[in-house]
Amino acid sequence: MIPVERPPPALAHLSAALHELGNQGLLRVRPVPRLASDLSFCSNDYLGLAATGTGASLGSVPAGAGASRLVSGERQAHVDLERDVASWLELPSALVFSSGYAANLGTIAALARPGDLVVSDEYNHASIIDACRLSRARIVVTPHLDLAAVERALGDARRPGRESEAKAWVVTESYFSMDADTPDLARLREITSRMDAALVVDEAHALGVFGPDGRGLCAAAGVVPDVMLGTFGKAFGHAGAFAAGCFELTDWLWNRARSFVFSTGMSPQVAAGARAALAFAVAHPELRERVSGAAGALRAGLRGLDANIVGHGHIIPWILGDAAAALRLAEGLQGAGVHVQAIRPPTVPAGGARLRMTVTARHDPADIEHALTAIRRVIR
Repeated sequence: MIPVERPPPALAHLSAALHELGNQGLLRVRPVPRLASDLSFCSNDYLGLAATGTGASLGSVPAGAGASRLVSGERQAHVDLERDVASWLELPSALVFSSGYAANLGTIAALARPGDLVVSDEYNHASIIDACRLSRARIVVTPHLDLAAVERALGDARRPGRESEAKAWVVTESYFSMDADTPDLARLREITSRMDAALVVDEAHALGVFGPDGRGLCAAAGVVPDVMLGTFGKAFGHAGAFAAGCFELTDWLWNRARSFVFSTGMSPQVAAGARAALAFAVAHPELRERVSGAAGALRAGLRGLDANIVGHGHIIPWILGDAAAALRLAEGLQGAGVHVQAIRPPTVPAGGARLRMTVTARHDPADIEHALTAIRRVIR
């Protein structure tokens, strides 16, 4: 897929908004990355440690950006990472944030405005919930994976009498981390396109594991969201996150995403490390195959123990219901040398306490059998 020249219809209004900022003399454009040899008088690196001393550089890559990227923190490592992310996702542009929380908070709150409608799945991550609230848009929380409810909410937003300039945004995760389930992304794309709404998808737990070249569940479903959010802190074993989409999207976020504008730029060393991790993961598809194999083996073993497991993939929720029972089982397994976390309300609904097990490419068949043996011993 080649980058498109124009923004998707749901984001077409950003072109006019950016033009208006330009007319007002308020448009901030990306600077040329600053060189270490530049003489700067606008850095916050007050003790000079971003590139020397305790904050020693990694080769030619400084440890710290020293300031917001809008001020003097732009580095070539940021540009390189964003270029590679966009190329990998087959999207025009990407913008990196310091964390997944910052990416969700800044992106959604910058896009949705008072008077807009945000339709959000009830199990969306806390960062999405907080971003929706911060936007001051009208929020409709729909039952988990209920696409009929999404369609009803969008239909209500289009009733006569609603503000003509109001936008609608549908926000979901592609792979929910506590239930390991996935919305029907193809149908969700059809609904949002038909009803003139933007589709915002957080692929945090799917990227690197699912889809062609690990590009996530949207790519697996042949879906291109208007806004894709992802992280380097999970499958890629690093830190930081990104928002990706059309050029107008990332230009708007550069100007209006408060968690980006008013934060010190991502550490250039972190950016360089994330870029290397991404390249390594794409070049080694066997890692994804190992994850899939280990997940299948552990799920099969747990089903053989009549464990109430749900969902699909590398996150394996074992529903126990009672919080005390989940905690006892987790403690017993930790005593047997198997670290599993008990997830209890309010993280999950009342009566939905569970063990949340995850598998990685580092788990070999012996590890899976060791875990199952420990589980048999503890539940016995």
